[in-house]
Amino acid sequence: MRSTSAKLALGVTAFALVPLAAPFPGAGVAEAHGYTQEPPSRQAVCAAGNAGDCGPIQYEPQSAEGPGGFPQAGPPDGQLCSAGKQQFGQLDDPRGGTWPAAPVTAGQTVQARWTNTASHPTRDYRYFVTKDGWDPTKPLTREQLEPAPFAAQDYGGRTPGTTESHPITLPNKKGKQVIVGVWDIADTSNAFYSCSDVDFH
Repeated sequence: MRSTSAKLALGVTAFALVPLAAPFPGAGVAEAHGYTQEPPSRQAVCAAGNAGDCGPIQYEPQSAEGPGGFPQAGPPDGQLCSAGKQQFGQLDDPRGGTWPAAPVTAGQTVQARWTNTASHPTRDYRYFVTKDGWDPTKPLTREQLEPAPFAAQDYGGRTPGTTESHPITLPNKKGKQVIVGVWDIADTSNAFYSCSDVDFH
């Protein structure tokens, strides 16, 4: 049986794609909307079966929706990856820093790709990254993130498609980090959250 790292072997210039999981029987499709497949989010690796049993999120990876206004508002500290939804709390478990991490390089421009099962008029997409010296063994908090996003895409109320990609240039970092993608919705007060584990080489 291949190891998790072997399953998640990714190229430096392009992230590997992961399949969209089939809906969990009885899951509320109306509340399921979108998540990042590139860089691979925790939802994505769970849906692909590359992170063991992740609970309900592995069947509905697009459902991490929570309060918007991040970082001033939004999900509570320690619950950023689950968007504050208790049923998806396994996304917030740091696993001792052992989440599968995609290899990347500082300054690399990658295509951030979202899979959307229901699109919304969009204000923007923003990307935050952990600070140097952050502790990967603890649940993610605002204090562990750089205060400003390192990349953003303004949509001005435009509605994205079922697959949405845009370029982001990765910051100057080293080692394992977490990128928090925030999809800010224009016609509600909510946002969608995706935590992507990456390893800067």
